[in-house]
Amino acid sequence: MIMQSQESLEMLVMVSRLLSSKLDISELLLTIMRLASRVVGAERASLYLLDEKNQELYFDIALGLPEDVQKMRFKLGEGIAGTCAKEARSFITNDVAADPRHAQKVDNKSGFVTRALLTCPMVIKGKVIGVVQAINKTDGDFVEADKNNFEAFASQAAIAIENSRLFSSVKEEKRKLEIVFKRIKEGAVLTAPDGQILLLNNSAKLYLEYDKYKFDNISSALENFSVKPSFDQIMKAGEPLAKFEIMREKPKKFYLDGSVIKLYKDTGEDGSAVEGRLWILSDVTAQRLEECMARNFLSLISHKFKTPLASINGYSQILNEEASSKNLPELVKKSAATILDQGAKLTSLVESLLDFVTIDSLEESGVNKTALDAAGIFNETIESMKVRFRDTPGLTFKVVVPEQLKISADRFLLQNALKALVENAVKFNQGKDKLVILSAQARDGHALLSVGDNGPGIPGEEIGNIFNKFYQVEASFTGQVEGWGLGLALVKKAAELHGGSVYAKSQLQKGSAFTIVLPL
Repeated sequence: MIMQSQESLEMLVMVSRLLSSKLDISELLLTIMRLASRVVGAERASLYLLDEKNQELYFDIALGLPEDVQKMRFKLGEGIAGTCAKEARSFITNDVAADPRHAQKVDNKSGFVTRALLTCPMVIKGKVIGVVQAINKTDGDFVEADKNNFEAFASQAAIAIENSRLFSSVKEEKRKLEIVFKRIKEGAVLTAPDGQILLLNNSAKLYLEYDKYKFDNISSALENFSVKPSFDQIMKAGEPLAKFEIMREKPKKFYLDGSVIKLYKDTGEDGSAVEGRLWILSDVTAQRLEECMARNFLSLISHKFKTPLASINGYSQILNEEASSKNLPELVKKSAATILDQGAKLTSLVESLLDFVTIDSLEESGVNKTALDAAGIFNETIESMKVRFRDTPGLTFKVVVPEQLKISADRFLLQNALKALVENAVKFNQGKDKLVILSAQARDGHALLSVGDNGPGIPGEEIGNIFNKFYQVEASFTGQVEGWGLGLALVKKAAELHGGSVYAKSQLQKGSAFTIVLPL
């Protein structure tokens, strides 16, 4: 008897050392399971943890049990384990078949035969955090000495679990701090899901004038700014990452680019919930002011070009007609025709630049939405582009709209965007037969307006760049570099002004399709 007590004591000392050396919760729980059966000489063991919110026990570790059994939950008071948790006391049950409290559903699902159970609560600071069970004594019945040893083990396990949880909590807080201050030059604000501010760095305090306003919620921090999209839209966004812009007019113009990242926590059973948001703010004032100056400069230059171009085009047309009607040298005829042709091209470039500057400087408040028929706007676009490309051989247009689709859009903006897509589809296609298909459909509360072609396609590495201003795919691939490289940037801006987006799909030597997505 003395020898048995000595062995039990040595076992508990060894268990204590092992448990205290584990800080990772998963590794710790697995260790508890492996030791539990050894402490009292049982065939196997089970570990339940308490879900305080739902007041249910669930298997965290159940070695050897099928997956569907491990997903089972037990209400407090249900089964021997539930009774143990509810009453916070241990039970020896050497004949479970005769005990009405025993829940048969585990045995029924697993096929395992439970003959005897030793069940102990894991208690920390007077609260039950779980239950540990030893199943089927390998030699004889469970006795009072087994219960005493198992209770001591359960107490050590509870302390180890609590320590591990505290360690994980500290580790998580450290992770959040590292995220917030990782990019120290940018403003960073960590909030609760409802916007309550938990942490903010020095840059964020400076940008948002924290020392002046002493706000405690991100909505209060943004009150003095114009926010796009609105704060409510940002908070309701379903995506893990949302982008926004904020601007302050006085005492001087100040622009910030923002991103808000949802932070998730694991809720078990492959579930997750938002536990906070990380707001990143970047000062882009200099960039925005430069863009504004560039727009003003382009607008000024474009307007200045229009008057001399009108004279050049007018007189070059007269010269061309005179040269054609009179017996003038061939060089004069060719020169007059070239001046007329190049003047027309330059006029087209200036007009497209003016269109872009006009649209690029627009705000959402300047968008004049009206009810439009998708097929109708397609046909209007095709008629104007037929005139634009009247001298282009082998060009075919096709409209595919399965059913009548009404959209709410600004006619000027949408038509300019569609014209830009059609123009690209034609001018970058060096093939003999050029096919341009305009199609529309409704999907998931959005109108999808697509312009497809049978051109050369776009290399995959270029897809991410083609919507940038003044960007063109290399002339060696497209065959020419005519234009400013502003068409697709105009399309993107027009889509965004409608609260939509644009994307491209392409296959080399098969063609491309550009789709404008507009909310219905």
